[in-house]
Amino acid sequence: MAYPGEGQVPYEGGKSGKRPASDAAAPRAALALRVSLLGWSFVLLLGSVLGFGLLTLWATSLTLMALGVGIPLTLLSTVLVRWFADLHRQWAADRLGEPVARPYSPPPDGSWAVRLRAILRDPATWRDWAWLATNSVTGWFTCGLSFLFFVCGVFYLSYPLVFALTPPEVFRTPLGNGFRLHSVQESFAMVPLGPVFLLLWYTTAVRLANLNALLVRALLAPTAQARLRARVAQLAASRAETVDTQAGELRRIERDLHDGAQARLVSLGMSLGLAEQLLPQDPRAVAELLAEARASTAGALTELRDLVSGIHPPVLADRGLDGALEALALANPIPTTVVTSLPGRLPAPVESAAYFAVAEALTNAIKHAQAQRIDIHVEFTPYLDTTAGLLTIRVWDDGRGGAAPEAGTGLRGVARRLSAFDGTLTADSPPGGPTEIRMSLPCASS
Repeated sequence: MAYPGEGQVPYEGGKSGKRPASDAAAPRAALALRVSLLGWSFVLLLGSVLGFGLLTLWATSLTLMALGVGIPLTLLSTVLVRWFADLHRQWAADRLGEPVARPYSPPPDGSWAVRLRAILRDPATWRDWAWLATNSVTGWFTCGLSFLFFVCGVFYLSYPLVFALTPPEVFRTPLGNGFRLHSVQESFAMVPLGPVFLLLWYTTAVRLANLNALLVRALLAPTAQARLRARVAQLAASRAETVDTQAGELRRIERDLHDGAQARLVSLGMSLGLAEQLLPQDPRAVAELLAEARASTAGALTELRDLVSGIHPPVLADRGLDGALEALALANPIPTTVVTSLPGRLPAPVESAAYFAVAEALTNAIKHAQAQRIDIHVEFTPYLDTTAGLLTIRVWDDGRGGAAPEAGTGLRGVARRLSAFDGTLTADSPPGGPTEIRMSLPCASS
């Protein structure tokens, strides 16, 4: 992982011998990075002291809780520690360039005693306290050491000035009693130590900051077992939602067949039976019945086609996701723009899930958002050196906003459909609009 100012390739120079602007700016960027890390070192060093105070508070609250009077203090200290740990997780995420997830289990419903017992039994809570104890020590060897190098560098660069302004008994033996300074001129012998310490600070600032971030991630990120448990819980919930969704789809298909095509076919059979009885007596009435039967047949065929289209649209099978979305946009009464970037066909279940997700988002925009324009962007981003990748879908409209998956506007069903593929749905829809629905599906491309 490269940071600004690190790993730059030296410029050899061309005919003009001038350095490009980007290379010329690299030293300034590296220095700015280290100055920023210097400020963070001081803040994190204060955080180590604060963490030790929180650790003391928590130990005191547990002692009082054993006496039956420390429960409110325990809850307060737990909330403070989790907030404090979240700040360090954010610092580590920004430094390492990847998120550091919160490992806490959601507390169960019930009384405050039940919730407190669950919080105290959560392994992540005890790992927070272990991190506080560890950080109280390691913070001085990472952030504290970097800050000390810089302070020593500035101190020794200005040592003659310090020598002149301090009382005679102060700063006269910087290296012990065997090395005593008697005048300001002699104090200049300490000045070369300044650049040495500043060089140490410059070369170790990034590494020490990264080491601190790695320690934070090691102690505050979810463990492998916690990630496995969370993954199992996610898959169990996704499986249950998928089963419920499939059961609902089967009930819908059964209802549509019973109320639509089946009723028309029953009417068709009755018309044909009556025509069979009237054939010897009233040929004209038979002709009318046959015409009615033909109309019922056409209606039943239309309803069956609509039902099949609701299960898996034929245009999706014929033209793929991009063609199906274009057809969906053409049928939309609101002006809709579709931009796709797909390297090939996607797996059929993924195409179906993406198609119906976009269709539901369009339906919401038409019914609820009062939108005047809709944009659909679909892009497949492959992972490195593999055919697998991430399908990203963005549906934007200029409507009145206010859409949320938890509001029951149909987005909850889309989120359930996507969760079967480990997909996600997020909605950015402030009151007054505009609305942007972002969906992602991990999949493979043909």
